[in-house]
Amino acid sequence: MANWNKVIFGGLGWALGGPIGGVLGLIIGSVVDHESTQRAGIQAGQSTTQPGDFSVALLILCGAVMKSDNKILKSELDFVKEFFVKQFGVAAAHDKMLLFREILKQEYSLSEVCGQIKYNLDYPSKLQLMHLLFGLAGADGEFHKNEIETIYAISSFLGITDKDYISIKAMFIKDTTSAYKILEIEPTVTNEDVKKAYRQMAVKYHPDKVYHLGPEIQGSAQEKFKMINEAYDQIKKERGMN
Repeated sequence: MANWNKVIFGGLGWALGGPIGGVLGLIIGSVVDHESTQRAGIQAGQSTTQPGDFSVALLILCGAVMKSDNKILKSELDFVKEFFVKQFGVAAAHDKMLLFREILKQEYSLSEVCGQIKYNLDYPSKLQLMHLLFGLAGADGEFHKNEIETIYAISSFLGITDKDYISIKAMFIKDTTSAYKILEIEPTVTNEDVKKAYRQMAVKYHPDKVYHLGPEIQGSAQEKFKMINEAYDQIKKERGMN
């Protein structure tokens, strides 16, 4: 039990309670109770988001996306593992993957889990979750219809606007207007509108928006910020803008 306490409870705040806490409790064979949380040195219901809360939320949502097409692919598991190795190191990634393999065995209400995440996680962090879920969906080189539908459902449950959902989706699923979708504008807008949209999106997706989740997650957010800049550069090139 001690090892699982470390793997499951370490670095958690609000994720110890509610539906997510219930999932974690089932993994160790009992619900997450007061005694367990005290052994972990954390009080359930803590409002401040810890990096561990984000990680557990990500794992549970990744599990929902991966199971949506009734296939658990090695490429998808590798994507999740690579993310955690890159962000937290090999040892921490090992613990996260142990937890993730148990999460994949659990059944849980996606709407209830998302409700807890929506209530406790700030909007920029929710956008970062969406970005990572699309990365997972495309890990096998294609985007399965069921996976996209699940990601859209998650987006709706989390309160993500349709414009933001379309923007993040366009970063991964390309068409002739993807650059404009990423900046949340129409191809018919003026050059000044393009510049204004870029400034607004650069603020919205700046890595500092997830600074509170730690430098590891902030580093991952830089990939999304880079895509904003690439979309802007593409439009400027197409239009001959300075």
